Amino acid sequence: MKKLFLLFLLPLGMYAQTKALVGGTLIDGYGNEPLKNSVILIEGETIVKVGTVDNTSIPEGAEVISTEGMSVLPGLWDMHVHLMITGHSDYSYWDKTYLPIFGNVIMPASAHQLLLAGVTSARDLGGPLEASLEVRDAINAGKLPGPTMYMSGPFIQKEPYPGTEAFRWGVNGEKDARAKVRKLAQAGVDCIKLIDQDQMTMEEIRGVVEEAHKNNLKVVAHSHRPEEIRLGIKAGVDNFEHTGLSSSPAYPEDVMELIKERTAKMNLGPLYWTPTIEVLFNHDYVVNNPESLDNDSWHLDLPDSIVQDIQQSISKPGELPYFQLTSIRKPTLKTKFNQLKESGVVLLIGTDSGVPMKFHSQSTWNELDIWVRELGVPPLEAIKSATYWPSKFMGEENKVGTVSVGKQADIIAVKGDVLRYISLLQKVDLVMKKGEVYKNNLQN
Repeated sequence: MKKLFLLFLLPLGMYAQTKALVGGTLIDGYGNEPLKNSVILIEGETIVKVGTVDNTSIPEGAEVISTEGMSVLPGLWDMHVHLMITGHSDYSYWDKTYLPIFGNVIMPASAHQLLLAGVTSARDLGGPLEASLEVRDAINAGKLPGPTMYMSGPFIQKEPYPGTEAFRWGVNGEKDARAKVRKLAQAGVDCIKLIDQDQMTMEEIRGVVEEAHKNNLKVVAHSHRPEEIRLGIKAGVDNFEHTGLSSSPAYPEDVMELIKERTAKMNLGPLYWTPTIEVLFNHDYVVNNPESLDNDSWHLDLPDSIVQDIQQSISKPGELPYFQLTSIRKPTLKTKFNQLKESGVVLLIGTDSGVPMKFHSQSTWNELDIWVRELGVPPLEAIKSATYWPSKFMGEENKVGTVSVGKQADIIAVKGDVLRYISLLQKVDLVMKKGEVYKNNLQN
């Protein structure tokens, strides 16, 4: 009897070794023409066959999941999240109040919300080292539900802002810069996050980048100010974050020339850029239409007291100091996005999820929606920026990022045609990670 009882405790979708997703339109992540009436066979964690209902037999005894009438695509990546924050408007208060429970309450809740939103891989850029690695490793061990996380640990900058020393590390000279990076590498981080590099010496910046590369870690850096970009390119930064430059109407010509010169160097591989544009683009809309803030998907796994604290902090969305320049910045965003796109950089989907009024359960689809609906990015290209290209940047393209034979079965499905209506991704119906089904609304 005891063994029978334990069977009922197995995670959803774990009863059959072989699974078959049958009937949907497959968007593979490479940008290929979608495959109609697709069949995807999965054994354990691995995709073993991709075909159609006309040429693929379903093994006897397989668990069949119908995806008829659905778009099927790789699990999404979000390349810029902050698990330690979740929409609260007052950072200094949040850090002081909740830092002790970042690792066991806040970050696990954020990760779970991302997963149920269809994000099966995510990059966290800035958090306490120990908590970041513990949450990542607990997810990988199957102890917590969440995306496969790639963690930077603490920000590296010239000097931590007051009260942020737990997750921001300052550097004092090249030797110290290298030592800090080595410490992070030895702890097991997945990348290095560099900010405010225009406040550092060139020797310090080079020390960070060179030491990271020596330890097979890529460097992700802010691009808020022109000099951050200039110095970052000179030092060999791999991936820039944000559109930046405040309300300036465009990137300066010399910065664009530097970017184009770098993207022309094929031997160095692509230069990656994560514009995190939607948080700015949609701000005025959210202020005037705050109903989306009442969506309770972001309450998942958070104590009621914290939910109420967040709600109170954003009760007057038009008055938040964090966004007072945003209305002036918005008209510049399309120009900057198009400058980047035309320069030859590889654009990645990332959201800055967790900043005020941006919740992990909603951010990723919103970013994709703005790219497609407002910025004119073809849907297949936008999806590739949320699937294949992130996996390529993180060196995981042989494991995840596309729905193809031999890859890990990180797959999502949505009722309807996401290539016509990208906003359908706001309600992902099926979430599978490593062959395990974490969400299945197909019977509803």
